[in-house]
Amino acid sequence: MKPLETLYWLRFVLGIVAAFFCIGYGLATNTISAEPNINVFTNGMALAIIVYVLSYYMIKPKFIWKVDKPQKIATTGIGIYILSWLVFWALLYTILITGT
Repeated sequence: MKPLETLYWLRFVLGIVAAFFCIGYGLATNTISAEPNINVFTNGMALAIIVYVLSYYMIKPKFIWKVDKPQKIATTGIGIYILSWLVFWALLYTILITGT
């Protein structure tokens, strides 16, 4: 697999991991409920951004010499990361509120 393809799929998996972190944070702070609450979404979004930024700094040294432009490391897979985080976070959140 090419380095950018590897990075793309890694970001997909990290989006799922970030969704689990968001659900774990919601459970730890006891903010998951059936009533709509904008704070739950903003906290989850902030946590997903933090996971993305941390992953960028962890991935950058491994891919810096394998890509043509270093900016590609930051932008490759950002769309799939956001989409996978949002889909899995909503799925897990829905499972939790309907199961309680």
